[in-house]
Amino acid sequence: MDTTPQVIIDESANDPHAGIWFATPGGFTALPIDVLLAAPDSAEADRLRQAVAPLVEAIPDGVTRQQFIAQLASGQQLLRALREVGTVHCALGVHRDDVAGGGGGTLHSLFTVSWRDIAWAPRAVSAARAVATADQHAHVEYLDLPSGPASIGETVRTPSPESGLPPTPLLQIFAYLPHPDRKRMAVLTLSTTAVERRVQYRAILNNIAELTSFESPLSEA
Repeated sequence: MDTTPQVIIDESANDPHAGIWFATPGGFTALPIDVLLAAPDSAEADRLRQAVAPLVEAIPDGVTRQQFIAQLASGQQLLRALREVGTVHCALGVHRDDVAGGGGGTLHSLFTVSWRDIAWAPRAVSAARAVATADQHAHVEYLDLPSGPASIGETVRTPSPESGLPPTPLLQIFAYLPHPDRKRMAVLTLSTTAVERRVQYRAILNNIAELTSFESPLSEA
């Protein structure tokens, strides 16, 4: 998979009130959280129904159509849960597995940006605390990024039998970037079931973290 720093600027670059600005490598598609979770009687919800209607009508089989609607509802439920824990950005990653021996298959991932309230402390201390207090963090790194001190760690979790989910290991790589106000922290998370590609996904998240800023890069423009 290609981890070169060819990037896509997020729409937040044009929002002077975003609070965080970042860029993602090619292959990531942002999910419109506000539209997908819009109130039923809002204009955004109407646009969503208009966009989805042709897809639903194109499915000839009634059972398959109901499955599609159920999957869409499950996706909305997941986004709602992410929003409740402070997630402000979510993107799906699709990359070709071009690593030697990978077979050229398709790899999938989920990238999120979330805010977390923290106790006031020097930024380097907050970054160190984030990985020290997290459960089962491995491959811990402490970084001095353009945006300030940060830390990176990763976990591999397998759903329990009680969850009803497939017992597929999930790799999650986290980057913790304390905000200059020292009262909150941005958490960048990259999740994938391609555990064997942890080195490549770690490089991707490192690239994103390097390009993350708490000051608008377009403010002067």
